[in-house]
Amino acid sequence: MKYEKIIKWILVALFVVGVVFSFYGFAVGFESNGNAPVDNILYCAYAFAAVAILAVLFGVIVIGGMNNPKSLLKLFIGLVACAVIVAGAYLLAPGTPAVGYLGEPVSDGTLKLTDTILNLTYLLFGGAILSLVAGWIIGATRK
Repeated sequence: MKYEKIIKWILVALFVVGVVFSFYGFAVGFESNGNAPVDNILYCAYAFAAVAILAVLFGVIVIGGMNNPKSLLKLFIGLVACAVIVAGAYLLAPGTPAVGYLGEPVSDGTLKLTDTILNLTYLLFGGAILSLVAGWIIGATRK
């Protein structure tokens, strides 16, 4: 089976659907009709994200598992490592209210989730910087 042709035509179909929804939003007007154009574009974006996630799952799990069954074990170990990092960020999140916020009260769960996402952002940013520096050092010493 020619996967390249199937992928090409799926991408063309997704592109056409995206263009049609975009033109629909501009033609009708994003402010009129009860935000229906904006909702349609958001639903289209959700569908695109679902197709992307399904394609990755299919490619990684099914095709990768058929080609190399040991890769599924590596994938599982990677998922467990990601879960441990997220759980650590959640446990470190204080969940304290924002200083100077005068709006409606925010639930404790929302505050904890927000702090968790901030912790993950800081951690991943630091990891990216560390990886770049380590890559530059390793690249410079190997030459």
